[in-house]
Formats: sequence, structure tokens, C-alpha cells
Amino acid sequence: MAIFLDENSRIIVQGITGAEGTKHTQRMLKAGAKIVGGVNARKAGQELDFTEFSPEAMLTVYGTVAEAMEKTGANVSVAFVPPRFTKDAVIEAVDAAVGLLVVITEGVPVHDTAEFWAYASSKGNKTRIVGPNCPGVISPGKSNAGIIPADITGPGPIGLVSKSGTLTYQMMYELRDIGFSTAVGIGGDPVIGTTHIDALEAFEADPDTKAIVMIGEIGGDAEERAAAYIKEHVTKPVVGYVAGFTAPEGKTMGHAGAIVSGSSGTAEAKKEALEAAGVSVGKTPSETARLMREIYQQLG
Repeated sequence: MAIFLDENSRIIVQGITGAEGTKHTQRMLKAGAKIVGGVNARKAGQELDFTEFSPEAMLTVYGTVAEAMEKTGANVSVAFVPPRFTKDAVIEAVDAAVGLLVVITEGVPVHDTAEFWAYASSKGNKTRIVGPNCPGVISPGKSNAGIIPADITGPGPIGLVSKSGTLTYQMMYELRDIGFSTAVGIGGDPVIGTTHIDALEAFEADPDTKAIVMIGEIGGDAEERAAAYIKEHVTKPVVGYVAGFTAPEGKTMGHAGAIVSGSSGTAEAKKEALEAAGVSVGKTPSETARLMREIYQQLG
């Protein structure tokens, strides 16, 4: 089992003809993802030869997401679209009601993200948006939608949800001997689609996910809200890590959402909230992985 993405997922790539879209389409195909087409209105009708990476991957570029879905049966889209075009690309995917949309793009204006997130909500949330500014979703051994390297780890019983791309990769590597059902990189912008809570809910419902790693970072209150949700609704063991224990107050750190104001949004406050909900919290990624390994061994 996996959440959001599995071996039956049929993926299209918005922006497939750009440098990043092309490179990561190759990597996703090599990982076993079923990529069935691309979208670029200006290059509609082109045929792209990716058969070097997957025998069936002679891919057509379609003019719209709706057309690509109709012709290919796609139910997932990955967007490698420049920031100024991202809002329109998301709205197009939402109008087509694609089931999962992974928005990799960094630097999307927060106002645009708020606007397309609200638009998706107004359409009944038929499209699950992951991102923007995220590494995507991988279900090892099944499929890969995004930029997460597929050779870090294999399938297993751990679920991972993370704000940080690089920490996603590190945690997958540290726990590669156990493996993952799905890793979801939700992104660190102030406004995002899928949240920690959305992923926690899905992992709780997935019978093959036995334990969960949750990675947060300073800024905002997403981790505190996730802690409250865990306390009320999650029965599986959760191990957490909060990046930014040494971050100076008032300084924006990396991700746009990682801003600390006074005591609000600090790593220590998030750690305390998670521990109060029964979550074991590591001070470093390696300590977090060790805590998960200990808990997993106790599960038998």
C-alpha cells in the first residue's frame, strides 16, 4: 500500500519540454513511474522520445491538461512551470480535475498560491495539491512524482511527511534498511496545498504504514496544529524532527515560511507541542532516525 501515489498512477508533466521537466521526466521514468504524456500549449503535437529510459515512453505533448487526461487516462500531474506561470498551470489542472497535482516550482508568489488553493477549494478539492516549492511524492518501488531520488531507499512500513526536501532525502537514507511506504515532501512556503495533517490522516488509514516520521521547521504553527491532530486522531507511533534549533530570532531561514517572531514558531515550542502529544522528537536528523529505529524494533 501507499498514499496518494501507487503503481497504477498515470502521470503527465506540465512543462515537460523545459530543461527541468525533461531531466526529471527521465529520472521518474527510470524509477518506474508511468509517465504517459506532457503539457505545453506552445508545443502541442510534438512527440518526445524517452524510450531510452522506459520502452513505452514515446510521449505526446498536449495543449492542455484536460486533453492530456482524456487521451492518456492520466490521474496525476507534476508541474515544472516557471513561477509566473504556475498559478495558471494549477488552475488549468484543477479545472481538469486531475486527482493529484505536484507543484515542484520554487519562488511562486504567496498571493498566487493562496489564490489557486482557494480556487481548488471552491471546486470541491477534487485535486489534491502538493507544494509548491516541494520535492514531490515517492512510493518506493511503485511510483515517483517529483524530484526525490529513487535510489535512496526501498519499500517498507514507514511513512514520511516533511517540509524540507533535503531532510526528506536524509531521513530516507538514514532509514533505508527499513524502507518507506510513501514519502511526501509538502514544501516549506507559508501557504501550501497538502499539510502535515493531511498526510498524517492518510498514513493513519494506510494498513501497511506502521510508523510515521514527521519533519517540520521553524516558523508558523503547522507543527503545533499537527501535534493537536496526532493527539486526537493518530494511533500509530510518530517520530518528529524540527529543523532550526539554532536559527537566530527574526531572520528568514531558507524556506519562505521559516520565520520566527518572538517565541512564536520556534523549534523549542514545536518540540514541546509534539512531545506533549506523545511524539518522540530528535534534536538532529540522525537522532530522529535512531528513535524511529528503536520504536520500529519494539513493534516487532
